[in-house]
Amino acid sequence: MKFLDRARIYITSGAGGDGCLSFRREKYVEFGGPDGGDGGRGGHVFAEAVDNLNTLIDYRYQQHFKAPRGTNGMGKMRTGGAGDDIVIKVPTGTQIFEEDEDTLIADLDVSGARVLLAKGGNGGFGNARFKTSKNQAPRRANPGQLPEERTVWLRLKLIADIGLLGMPNAGKSTFLGAVSAAKPKIADYPFTTLHPQLGVVRLGPGRSFTLADIPGIIEGAHEGAGIGDRFLGHVERCAALLHLVDGTQEDVARAYQPIRREVSLYAEELGNRPELVALNKIDALTDDEMAAKEKELEAAVGGPVHLLSGATGQGLQPLLHKMMDMVAAKRKADVEEAARLERGEEEDQGWRP
Repeated sequence: MKFLDRARIYITSGAGGDGCLSFRREKYVEFGGPDGGDGGRGGHVFAEAVDNLNTLIDYRYQQHFKAPRGTNGMGKMRTGGAGDDIVIKVPTGTQIFEEDEDTLIADLDVSGARVLLAKGGNGGFGNARFKTSKNQAPRRANPGQLPEERTVWLRLKLIADIGLLGMPNAGKSTFLGAVSAAKPKIADYPFTTLHPQLGVVRLGPGRSFTLADIPGIIEGAHEGAGIGDRFLGHVERCAALLHLVDGTQEDVARAYQPIRREVSLYAEELGNRPELVALNKIDALTDDEMAAKEKELEAAVGGPVHLLSGATGQGLQPLLHKMMDMVAAKRKADVEEAARLERGEEEDQGWRP
């Protein structure tokens, strides 16, 4: 299945059914009066997040969604039936934008979350609604309301706990394949990964997290260089970032700094996200080379770095447990925040007059 994380769709709700203009005409019934029923409402259009989808590829082949209109009212005070609703299934983590691709309508980041995109038109009133003491035979019925039409953009952001960053050929796919059951494409040329990949890392009972590998970023990605920075959106929801640096490069600091710059230019909040930095491919280095490059990278990062090899597994376990601890802390904070909001407690903003 091809990965697609962006799609435009056109939606139309159902028009309301027309009200009925009718009079009761029965034998031996004098002055039967108006008995026109109301029209039924048109169908709504909803979007709902589901867990069994991981791409928007379905919306490459179907872009138009139209809900049925409501049934017209009928005589004998019969109300028309409502049109069936349409539910557009999208992967959990999908954001929905207006046609300008800037105005956010909804962020469906929880499975089962649902949002109304287009409301069906109300049914028109039948002439029985207009009967008064002065107008006992109204010859008036309303048409149903018109439907709502809009164009929206669907943009998928993967739900992952840790995001993998690095230059092309930094060993991200090898790392993902070594720590999870994912089977990413691995080759000795740049931009092997063209689409984001997800893997689940299991460290024991109740200790697991998801890892997202995005295509390699190069300097100038925010201006469209390489594959650009569009895939950085898939690591926006992550609790922390893991930045892999290829230890076989001559200047490891030069490999680290441009990526940090691109991430900060993409989104300041993402640039402030907790980050772990690892010097990868140490199996190809001598002890002296490894020590020198570790020192050089630590100077660029401003803190300690991890030493590892995705190919041999060296140094993986301590790093994985470190990431698990960060994810567990983030999950605990989210639960406490949800509980606080459920109790109706607001953030303490200090004294105010």
